[in-house]
Amino acid sequence: MMDPVQHELYEDARIRVKQKKWLFFHLVVFVLGSIFLYVANEYLVQDKTVKWYLWATSIWALLFLLHAINVLIVNRFMNKKWERTQIDKLMEKQLKRREQLEQQVAREFPVSTPELPNDSPERPI
Repeated sequence: MMDPVQHELYEDARIRVKQKKWLFFHLVVFVLGSIFLYVANEYLVQDKTVKWYLWATSIWALLFLLHAINVLIVNRFMNKKWERTQIDKLMEKQLKRREQLEQQVAREFPVSTPELPNDSPERPI
């Protein structure tokens, strides 16, 4: 049985490998799909003046580039450690804001306890 820290490191590594695996799968599908689009445009279409496969391949290339940036750049720097740091910062801000609001409410609406008479039954002994 792994300790929690090792398990978390293992899970992070497993997720990164899975992301990279899907990126490479996307690359293979992109290359094969681009070849298919070219062949379809050149050999299956009557009007050879329109090169629509260039538009389709360009849009797909842009999507692949965004996928690669997400996996190789964004997820590398914005990982679990970054998420924890951001969550801690936000929680700290919320706590400070809450304390400020509580102090403001205490100043603007002071709570005073009414004095009970000595012979009142509600007064503790």
